[in-house]
Amino acid sequence: MLVDDNYIDNFVTRRLLESSQFAENIIVTESPTEAIEQLGKGEIKPDVIFLDIRMPLMSGFEFLEAYDKLNIDKTGTKIFLLSSSFDPTDIKRSTGNKYITHFVHKPLTHKILEELP
Repeated sequence: MLVDDNYIDNFVTRRLLESSQFAENIIVTESPTEAIEQLGKGEIKPDVIFLDIRMPLMSGFEFLEAYDKLNIDKTGTKIFLLSSSFDPTDIKRSTGNKYITHFVHKPLTHKILEELP
């Protein structure tokens, strides 16, 4: 699952994920609230979520707060923060969150994908 409000970033990241055969099914949403709804209803259970930090209606960190409140099975889902932010506060905040597997700087590349935990 890719959650990012930027259409161009989503297009580029999706193409990279497809070309690297990273996943069989890639769900893309520009709305973090829509992603939370889908997850909460059990409509999807992604193995991986690439999550942008800076989005206008709900930040990536607000998404994580809403995600934490969902009564769903979260085991096996890795969340990678995908951001262009170099703000040390964002990076520090990401290391303290139990759901975040890794902080990834945009743009995502084949090399970064290969090195993901």
